[in-house]
Amino acid sequence: MEALHDRSIISFASDNYSGVHPEVLAALAAANGGHQVAYGEDIYTAELKQAMNAMFGREVEVFPVFNGTGANVVGLQSMLPRWGAVVCAATAHINLDENAAPERVGGMKLLAVPTPDGKLTPALIDREAWGFGDEHRAQPAVVSITQTTELGTCYTPQEVREICRHAHALGMKVHMDGARLANAAAHLGVPVREFTSDAGVDVLSFGGTKNGILFGEAIVALNPAAADGLIYLRKMNMQLSSKMRFISVQLLALLADGLWLRSAGHANAMAALLRAGVEHLPGVQCTQPTEANGVFALLPPGVAARLREKFRFYDWDAAAGEVRWMCSFDTTEADIAAFVAALQQELAL
Repeated sequence: MEALHDRSIISFASDNYSGVHPEVLAALAAANGGHQVAYGEDIYTAELKQAMNAMFGREVEVFPVFNGTGANVVGLQSMLPRWGAVVCAATAHINLDENAAPERVGGMKLLAVPTPDGKLTPALIDREAWGFGDEHRAQPAVVSITQTTELGTCYTPQEVREICRHAHALGMKVHMDGARLANAAAHLGVPVREFTSDAGVDVLSFGGTKNGILFGEAIVALNPAAADGLIYLRKMNMQLSSKMRFISVQLLALLADGLWLRSAGHANAMAALLRAGVEHLPGVQCTQPTEANGVFALLPPGVAARLREKFRFYDWDAAAGEVRWMCSFDTTEADIAAFVAALQQELAL
């Protein structure tokens, strides 16, 4: 076991790099005893639905799935007619990082809009929300927003409400990719329902993998009337787990005693500490507000490549020299200190 621990790295590449939270592992172990009915008829999935009802303040439908791409593709499929299109930010995960699964697997058209900060607005939505009734154009039917965004920015409850009002007035539905939903809730300091169900979001991809679980997400139909056929689409898209209890119990563990908010709040705090440590260094220019668990920055030529010999992180825009540093529930102050010291050393060369 000691040899395995020696293989660990200090990573600021992605919150997917982190391990599993001990409380989640304990919940998995506890759920492992005995038999439960397969395909979601287990007690843990039933409890998850009740927990989600309480969280969102209404009767919702909950569909645990294996991963975030599956949650997005299946959720969006349920909201769209065969001829439908999705308006999203150009930086959206569904547009850049899901290997065209929405188009190839989901059979939908993405209408991507450039944004300065990853956030859509009613005016930006209108750049692609047109051509209704035109048989030559894929029909804009859904607006998809990411909370927090791929650029680490966070929609306020008012911004989500304005998007939902605008989309609904156009006859469109609203989907939220909530891979980092907990980070948004921790940043905003308000109940999650204020920027989801109460704001008018119809279908939510509820994230867990980036916040300390082993695997699994959930599609939450906040407005069940806006989603059709999820029970069939999940199976058809190979996202139906026979031993679903092991997804549901992890999500339950996150929700128990506020673990999901504590973990996300810690990740956010570590990102704020990282930004404070680097933003005044000569040659470093932060490019986006740090509102969640990510820091985006421009570095002088060659610095990122040298720094990556010690720490793992990704380029965001390699041509511009922009990088992304992500913090996790298990990032420590010592990790931050080591990284900042190494960056200072590389900048001095």
